[in-house]
Amino acid sequence: MTAALRGRLPVVVVGCLFTVVMLGGTVPAPLYPFYVRSLDLSPFLVTVVFAAYAVGTLTALLLGGGLSDRVGRRPVLVLALGIAVVSTVLFLSWQTLPGLLLGRVASGLSVGLVTGTATAALAELHPDRRTATTLATAANMGGLGLGPVLSGVLATHLPHPTSTPYWAFLLLLLLSAAALLTVPETGPQTARSVAEVRRAVRPQRLGVPRATRARFVAAATAGFVAFALLGLFTSLTSSFLGAELDDPSPQLVGLTIALVFAAGVAGQLLVRRVGIDRTELLGLALMPVGAALVVAALAAGSLPLFLAAAVVGGAGIGFSFQSAVSRVGALAGPADRAAVTSSFFVVAYLGITVPVLGVGELATATDLTEAALALAVLVVVLAAVGAVLILRQRRAAQENSAL
Repeated sequence: MTAALRGRLPVVVVGCLFTVVMLGGTVPAPLYPFYVRSLDLSPFLVTVVFAAYAVGTLTALLLGGGLSDRVGRRPVLVLALGIAVVSTVLFLSWQTLPGLLLGRVASGLSVGLVTGTATAALAELHPDRRTATTLATAANMGGLGLGPVLSGVLATHLPHPTSTPYWAFLLLLLLSAAALLTVPETGPQTARSVAEVRRAVRPQRLGVPRATRARFVAAATAGFVAFALLGLFTSLTSSFLGAELDDPSPQLVGLTIALVFAAGVAGQLLVRRVGIDRTELLGLALMPVGAALVVAALAAGSLPLFLAAAVVGGAGIGFSFQSAVSRVGALAGPADRAAVTSSFFVVAYLGITVPVLGVGELATATDLTEAALALAVLVVVLAAVGAVLILRQRRAAQENSAL
């Protein structure tokens, strides 16, 4: 093996591991129709199962966000893989509502642990920080997009549709764990004892410096809207396709959900080329259009309209979220960055829980169209608020520079 190949191998391994763990977050998505039939789940309970994932992710981000800075990257990556294995075993062995909820929480925990750790590891392993960031972005949302594709294809074409996808995912996790042995430790490893490790697992400090709060609110609003719209697509796509196509294949459900993530990845990658100043407003403009197309698709029972909504909404999500993350990263210095970033993700993940649960409750009480209309109104209002805040900040910045 050449020196160049040995140097690239750890980057490839961490990138693949990151992708695999993220993939696990969306493996159950195309399987919801099976769970709805076997467990008699209402749309609200489907969204509760979906939102359980966000609870796990938030817990990991708040309690273990800085853990790899104290114990090293590899131990936290091993922990994330282990929790992902536990999640998969729960899905395989306990296919009841409590089992699904616990499996989703564990899946969220693994994703929350791997996100910051793998991103930091890639930045330390790759000589070009910008390329490392791009790889992390592609692994993050790309993995989430591959999950429903893999699960949907396997559930459609192989026997035991609610088990086979998880066995395949378990195999990928075990291969990732074996490959991790080739990755050197790059973290500081400042925790030397069990007591120090325990102290490292503590709630992340939340807070935003007073001078940057207006800019934070604008970025957090965009993040909240992006995750709310993403939650709508990923939690209710199977319900829409089931209502309109009677019995859609898991493959079609998976590909439809993956389309949102593919458009999101494309949007994220374009942010660096187009520029944050343009893409943050473009994303806030596209997301209401995507939400409106969802409502129109539901009202008309049109799959082409729903796919168009996935592309437009997904692109808006990618533009908005990547721009918001970039803005938040520039709001504070090293002393405040963790607190500001944690605050942002708390707001964003509230967007993928509270509105989505509301949609599920409305869909149970009324129908999908009215529920989606309520969320679309929320998206329009908050996107408008975010755009106004951004434009005000730009105007203030121009006035200050003119003085």
